[in-house]
Amino acid sequence: MTALYVHVDDRLKTPRWRGRPPRLTDAELVTLAVAQAVLGFHCEARWVRFAHAHLHRMFPYLPQRPAYNKRLRAALPLVKRAIRSLVADTDLWLDDVWIVDSTPVECARSRETVKRSGLAGWAGYGYCRSHSRFYWGLKLHLVCTPAGLPVTWALADPKVDERQVLAALIDDEPHLAAARPGLLILADKGYIAAELDRFLAARGISLLRPFYRNRGTPQPAEALLKTVRQLIESVNDTLKGQLDLEQHGGRTIEGVGVRVAQRILAMTCAIWHNRAIGAPVTRSLIAYDHGATSELLV
Repeated sequence: MTALYVHVDDRLKTPRWRGRPPRLTDAELVTLAVAQAVLGFHCEARWVRFAHAHLHRMFPYLPQRPAYNKRLRAALPLVKRAIRSLVADTDLWLDDVWIVDSTPVECARSRETVKRSGLAGWAGYGYCRSHSRFYWGLKLHLVCTPAGLPVTWALADPKVDERQVLAALIDDEPHLAAARPGLLILADKGYIAAELDRFLAARGISLLRPFYRNRGTPQPAEALLKTVRQLIESVNDTLKGQLDLEQHGGRTIEGVGVRVAQRILAMTCAIWHNRAIGAPVTRSLIAYDHGATSELLV
């Protein structure tokens, strides 16, 4: 957490506005948000109580829950900048192989909650094949390196085609692909489309994905692709299993967006720090989510 605070404080300078400066700086806010995600506090009220009880010596000022919630919901651009700054500070950033996949982000279950939700117009009904059930919420589309380092991501309605989201992500930041000549993207069968192939080929990007049995001849790299595809599943498992992505607690599009970004930032911070200290496993949060609580209490 100290390394993260120093990095954000040194590299993400925010412009000063008129009036009294906030008592909780942006670097302290990002550090608190990552600590909350890593330590497994998906309830903000419990996290603020824990911070006031055990972290008051580390932070000159700790806000109450309403102020922390307000600052966090408004910090989505800051969290995105922190993610990009950390990934660009690793040796994995210029990897010329990307993996893309999507995973459900459930936001409600009961019909009454759906009717009253502030996510109306953003979220929708989708089908989760992994759990064989329908859900109401959003879909997280994540593009990352084989090591799990996030490159770009987006939240979209589950009914929006995955191929359209991938094309939009590449078009939104064309410099990412331009900086990696010969870029290869690994995907699953949901990204099969001649139009997507033409779109990527025009930008010098190759797409490798499995073939349907009744479509074309399997590629020689089919067996290798099945092995590599497990990497993105493990990344999603890290977000859901260790960082409680499905328990984000957001009730508005701003709340869901920043809480998803908060989890991605926590995973990015772990990868960044593990590469810096030479840890044997790049994407491992065990040293932080199990031992961090006792260290903080000491």
